[in-house]
Amino acid sequence: MSNCGKTLWMPRCWLCLLMLCLVLGTMTYIFKSSSIEVSRPVNIWRTTAMLSQENRTTAVGSQANKVSTSQYFVAYPHQYHFMLDEPHRCLQEKPFVILMIPVAPSNREAREMIRTTWGKETTVLGQVVSHYFLLGVSKDRDVHLEEEVLEESRTHQDILQSNFVDSYNNLTIKTMVMFEWLSSRCPNASYAMKIDSDIFLNVQKLVGMLLKAPQHLYMTGRLERDAAVLRDRTSKWFLPLSVFPESTYPIYPRGLGYVFSLDLPQKIMEASSHIKALFIEDVYVGLCMRHLGITLTDPPHNALFMDTMPYSSPSNCYWTTVITTILDSSKQLLDVWGMYQSQRQSGC
Repeated sequence: MSNCGKTLWMPRCWLCLLMLCLVLGTMTYIFKSSSIEVSRPVNIWRTTAMLSQENRTTAVGSQANKVSTSQYFVAYPHQYHFMLDEPHRCLQEKPFVILMIPVAPSNREAREMIRTTWGKETTVLGQVVSHYFLLGVSKDRDVHLEEEVLEESRTHQDILQSNFVDSYNNLTIKTMVMFEWLSSRCPNASYAMKIDSDIFLNVQKLVGMLLKAPQHLYMTGRLERDAAVLRDRTSKWFLPLSVFPESTYPIYPRGLGYVFSLDLPQKIMEASSHIKALFIEDVYVGLCMRHLGITLTDPPHNALFMDTMPYSSPSNCYWTTVITTILDSSKQLLDVWGMYQSQRQSGC
């Protein structure tokens, strides 16, 4: 009986063991399968997160690059408008040459110095000469200063004020607004000159030169050729390669004072829509001229447009032989004007 029991039990045991192995194997497979399926979304999430982080890093890097280069450009073209204007004066006077003088709103002293010196020469060699002071607005919008400028404008009728912030870095805006005003207000004038407020100007010599000058596509002054682009970060004229990759600038007129025919303002404005506006205003004018394919003209001789006064004492006839000279300050203009008048009277 016992042997028989053993014989019957053995197959049952093997059968149980076999079933137990099958169950364990199935559970192991299910567990492993479940683990793979769970791990997949985790890996996908990690990959997506990594890509998202890379995209954010790239976006931040691009934004940082925009911020780092935006300081070298100005907001132009833009719809600026004139708060103070003389919309009809140019048509009424029909000037031969218009003197455009950029100056800070607060610098009334410079304006008064010019009005009592070369700015009072309104008819020269039989030609009408007009002058205008070009202003932006003070950064802090000083109400008292604005009232003073308004009163000055009513008295002298020679102030043009636009609604851009008047600052060194916005000189390109000031120059382009000048071109806009000339194009719209002075269609019948022959020439204009952009001239800084700390400059001695010999209007007689200027008009004499222009009476013999070309009347179309003409720009002259103290011209800069092959000027190196400054890569020194400490310079206020620094430009990085990302902003201007060329090693030298195209020929451009020094901003102290340059002359141009009145068919150029509209063309320069058109060129500005194709060239991002650099904050270095005279360089930007040169870039626009290059885009237009217009060659700047050398003055009859280089000594007409002087950077600074001679180191030694000027000759007895120096002030009658130059068109422009940079002064140490506008205060010096009265003394220089006296010397100029004396030299003219002495027969220089």
